[in-house]
Amino acid sequence: MKRFPHAHATHPQWRMAAAMVVAQLRAQMALPDHAAQPSLGLLYITDHYAHEAEAILECLSAELPEVTDWAGTVGVGVSANNVEYFDEPAMAVMLCDLSPDQYRVFSGVAPLSVSGRADASDGFSAHTALVHADGNTPELAELIHEMADRTGSGYLFGGLAGSRGPTVQFALGSTGNLSGQGAAGGVFHGGLSGVAFSRGVDVVSRVTQGAQPIAPQHLITESEGNLVLRLDGEPALDVLLRELQISLDHPEHAMPRLRSTLVGLTRPEADGGVARGSETARLRGAFGHEVIVRHLIGLDPARRGVAIADLAPAGTRLAFCERHVQAARADLTRVCAEVREELEPEEVLVGAGEGDVEASPRPARAIAGAVYVSCAGRGGPHFGGPSAELQIVRHALGDVPLVGFFAGGEIAHHRLYGYTGVLTVFTRPA
Repeated sequence: MKRFPHAHATHPQWRMAAAMVVAQLRAQMALPDHAAQPSLGLLYITDHYAHEAEAILECLSAELPEVTDWAGTVGVGVSANNVEYFDEPAMAVMLCDLSPDQYRVFSGVAPLSVSGRADASDGFSAHTALVHADGNTPELAELIHEMADRTGSGYLFGGLAGSRGPTVQFALGSTGNLSGQGAAGGVFHGGLSGVAFSRGVDVVSRVTQGAQPIAPQHLITESEGNLVLRLDGEPALDVLLRELQISLDHPEHAMPRLRSTLVGLTRPEADGGVARGSETARLRGAFGHEVIVRHLIGLDPARRGVAIADLAPAGTRLAFCERHVQAARADLTRVCAEVREELEPEEVLVGAGEGDVEASPRPARAIAGAVYVSCAGRGGPHFGGPSAELQIVRHALGDVPLVGFFAGGEIAHHRLYGYTGVLTVFTRPA
């Protein structure tokens, strides 16, 4: 596997942007350390180009005939190494150096088979998957969980399309569509799509949070749907007002504070399986990947309850939180450092028994390419300057091929997140 060619461009006319992207890709494909015949393309466009999605895919497919499979979506912004494009017409493309037996593009007309049950035609079995989804899809959280069950690892990464216009997804596969569904042009509206990878594709993925707790976690002891009634046996509204140090008798002071307050939820099934990175984050007063952040959507003074934008069953842990720029920067730096650490060689002990042990190095791995999906509420505007978020990533990972988009929600593991970034790198031997 060689480095993945990648390119990005902005221009009011999409044809000019596409021409610049193709020129960059062709130049990189001629370099000895880059892939010369990649077959899988990842395509992300800003919503300025959403109405031209079909024409863009047709153009790139014609200009790059060796690329037989495409996946991607639209975002309110797109990103590449060290740069992000917000509120301007732009596209970013990365061509992955993978053999056709290592991946499968899926969509509503070419669904992914269940994990462990290989596709009857060629024996492909998914281990992990990059997923793009329409946020208006009914029962989306359940569909994401079910999609994770179709992979061997149970791990997904990706995000929800973000658009102020048409919400489109790219999914063009050389293996064809579901029998009876007819032809499909590769541009879809609604549902889930993406590309699944086999066990032979080595990826390292991390979730970085953008919110910081303002008080310790509480146990939800009573709730009805999305209305939290009691925390640790105490009325939830009383806990909220005390921790925010506000009173509903003074709404002019209370309302701005309430609008900036979020909740971090930890499901009972996630509470016992905290990974190393999450434990490190918790000790630093930050959230780990097991926490999902949701909005406050209302108060119920009569029942002393707090309504949140998700179901909140009893047994869930809840912490009131707020978006915090410095915490977001520190956590992004942390996850990038974890990725670098995992790729570096490590001394391990190998031996038959006591007295027969020697140090053996684990081979180092390099980054062939990376995908970064960040919340539409993050990016440079949140981190303090144009392209500030992507500059942090480049400072930590180096000059590596990277593309991504700014989403309406982020997907990692089998969950739907908010205000987070999901960084995934494809590795190769160093």
